[in-house]
Formats: sequence, structure tokens, C-alpha cells
Amino acid sequence: MSIKLRLTAWYSGILAVMLLALSAAIYGFVYINTYGDLKERLIKQAQQVDLKVGIDYNDGTLKQILGGPAGQSLFAQMYIYDLEKLIPSQNMAEINLEFKVPAKDAVSKQQGFLQATYGGNPFLIYQKSIEVVSTNETHSAVLQVAVYTGEQVTLLARLKNILLVGSFATLIAAFTFGLFLARKSMSPIGKVIEAANGIQTGTDLSSRIVYDGPPDEIGRLIETVNSMLGRMEGFYKELEDSYATQRRFVSDASHELRTPLTTIRGNIDLLQKIWEMEPEQSRMSEAEIRQLSIESVKDIADESKRMSRLVADMLSLARADTGRTFDKEPVALEPLMTEVARRASFLPRQSEWSIGDLSHMNGKYIVGNKDYLQQMLFIFIDNAFKYTPSGEVTMDAVFYQNQVGIRIKDTGIGMDKDEVPHIFDRFYRADESRGITEGIGLGLSIAKWIIDEHGGSVEVVTRQGEGTTFIIWLPLLFAPPLE
Repeated sequence: MSIKLRLTAWYSGILAVMLLALSAAIYGFVYINTYGDLKERLIKQAQQVDLKVGIDYNDGTLKQILGGPAGQSLFAQMYIYDLEKLIPSQNMAEINLEFKVPAKDAVSKQQGFLQATYGGNPFLIYQKSIEVVSTNETHSAVLQVAVYTGEQVTLLARLKNILLVGSFATLIAAFTFGLFLARKSMSPIGKVIEAANGIQTGTDLSSRIVYDGPPDEIGRLIETVNSMLGRMEGFYKELEDSYATQRRFVSDASHELRTPLTTIRGNIDLLQKIWEMEPEQSRMSEAEIRQLSIESVKDIADESKRMSRLVADMLSLARADTGRTFDKEPVALEPLMTEVARRASFLPRQSEWSIGDLSHMNGKYIVGNKDYLQQMLFIFIDNAFKYTPSGEVTMDAVFYQNQVGIRIKDTGIGMDKDEVPHIFDRFYRADESRGITEGIGLGLSIAKWIIDEHGGSVEVVTRQGEGTTFIIWLPLLFAPPLE
């Protein structure tokens, strides 16, 4: 059974119980009030007859007494057990009406009110035992006073029918309109189901559920579902981008590895061919063979180093992808920068290497890993040397709002502004640099990961033909570490 049917059945059942209780209360109230007045009237009339009969009686007096208060709608009769004599009221004698008399020994147990039907007419009868006096004798008798209740019975029957029919009609109307309202209220849930099925059977996560109703529970549910769909769409796009990046990474890595492997294989084949030749078959002298072998071995060594760097860089990036991090501790800036500047002077380069004033970094600390910070700085410095065939490469530092900015500036070939958003992508290299400068396009990706792990950022200012400036911003430690 669906939710809307269960809801409709529940409140229809509750409404039915409430209508039944209300109808019973109304019917009972009308019944008590209707018959209550009649019962009080019968008791009053019975007391009047009892008082008069208890004084004395004869046939004429009793008939006169019973006939007087009985009126047109009240009927009375008295039965004297010892004399076996029945004395009816005048109106009962006129219509030949006679009530059933209880046995003498049972009259005391049957005192009170009872309803009976005579000749198809309903009556409410009040009976009680009395004693009558005649010529100094006392006799046991029963007095019965009744009232015709045809109008009351008809009224109560009509009221009962009205309550039953009205309750049934109200219940049917409530069930019908309740089911309609339940369907209307649950229709947004159907939209949620349709949207979920559409997403399940398709790949379009951009669909949203349109809802223009009030901000009730269903409205909040739809808002939550739309928010969830938005997050799912974002996760799906990130996953697609990740898969695309992974495929591109594998493709580029395969391409980068294929070149040194091809070179190594070619040199090995050449050496194998030369060394397997008989001396009389070779047209080369020993000196030429030796020189060729040395060059081939050097090429193999260079390509092996290149492959080692590539594998090391790929391992670093794989570590970054798995979310692994490194230990951090307070690092003094001035010794770090001084050591990097000294070691950078030994890197192969064709440009001038200039160091700014580092004395103002004395006493300044950052929280990080010294080895990874040095690796990150050497990546930027090495790139500056590679893309500056002539000119100058400088390194200095600036401070701004509790941050230190390590600035590495060159006067090399620069980049176009459209290339800046991609320089930190893996295996990306500017078109002008491909085939001209060495590298595989992983250095800046590793540097960016190190900067992110240190909670920093990098700023790039470049202009094609005029050089590039990188500013690595890192948060300063507010207080020096305890010795």
C-alpha cells in the first residue's frame, strides 16, 4: 500500500471513530433529555394517583382519580391482586387498552420503567406496588402509568438515521478529498522519484526538481535532494576530470618514457652489433669503436638519469594523489635561503645568478619541511635557468601581512598569459619550449603540491619575451620556536 493510501486510511479511520463517538453522544443526549422529561412526568402522576388511592377507594372514585390526571396522552391502570380486579383509566377503557400485569411476587422486582408495544403503539410504562384501603382492609396492588412515545420513537429513529447517513457521507467525502489532498501533497515526492530514476538510467546530473510550493517538510526535502544532486554532479565532474587527468598522465608518462627507452635500446643494439663483429669484418678502427662505445654509454647514462628523475617525480605526484603528507617543524628562513642560494650557484646555467638582501629574514620562521621546501625552490630556480638563455635570475624575499614571499625572477623567454593557468598541470610545457629545453613538465606540479601542503600560494607575473616572476607566499610563524 502506498504512503498516500495509508495516510488516507489512517485519518479516515480516526475520523470514523470520532464521528461514531460524536453521533453516540448526540443520540444519547437527545434520548436522555427526551425520555427524562417523560419519566419525571410519569413519576409525578404516579405519586398523585398513589396518594389519592391510599386514602380510600371504590370503583367510581378510582376511575375518577385515574381518569383525571391521565389526560389524553397518559394512561393508567391499577390491578388489585387479592380481589383480582383491574381498574383502568377512562381513556384506556375507551380504546380497550390493557397493559400486561406482573405476577404478585415479582412486582417488587419489576418496579420502575419499561418500554412495551401494544397494538403496534410504543409506550413508556412506570409501574410500582401500592397498597389500597377498602372498608378497613388493606390490599396489595400494582399501579401502572404509561405515556404514548410514538413521536419520541419516530424522532429518535430519524435522528439515528440522520447521524448514520451523515457520518457515512462525511466519511466518504473526507476519504475522497483526503485522497486527493494526499496525492497532491505527495506529488513532489513523485517528482523526486522521477528525477532519481532519470539519474539512475542516464548520465545527466544537471537536472533539478522544480518546486514552487511552500517551504514545508517536502520543500526542504526537495531542496536537500537538489543540493545532493549538485554535489553529486560536482563529484562526478571531478571524477571525470580525475580520470581524464589520469589517462593524460599515463599517456604523457608513456610518451616520456618511450623516448629514453628507445634511445637506450638503440645504443645497446648498436654496441651489441659492433662488439659481435669480427675484426676483419669491421671497417672501423679500434679508436673509432672505442669512441662510439663511449658516446653510446654516455647516452645510455644520460637517458637513465632522465628516467630516474621522471620516476622520482611520478612517485612524488603519486604520493600527493594518495593524500600522504610529510612531517613539519619550525624552519628558520635565513639559513634555508642561504643554503639554497649557495647550492643554486652550482646548477648548470647560462645566465647570471643574483641574490637579494636576506638579512631581514633573520629570526623569521615558517612551519614546514626543510627538504621539501628546498626541492620546491630548486624547481623554480632550475626552471628560471632553463628558460633564461641570457640575462639574469634573481632571488629575494618580501613580507606582507604575516606572510613571506620568496621571489624568483628571470629575464628569459617568458610566457603568454593564456599559458599561465596550465603551467602547473602535469606534463604541460609551453609550445615554444618543447624540444628546445630539457624537462618533462612535472616539476611545477610537484612544486605546487609542496606549496599547497605548506598552506601557501604562488603568484605568477610573466610577459612573453620579457621574463617571468614567481612569488611563493608562505605563512610566517608568529613566535620563534622554543630552544
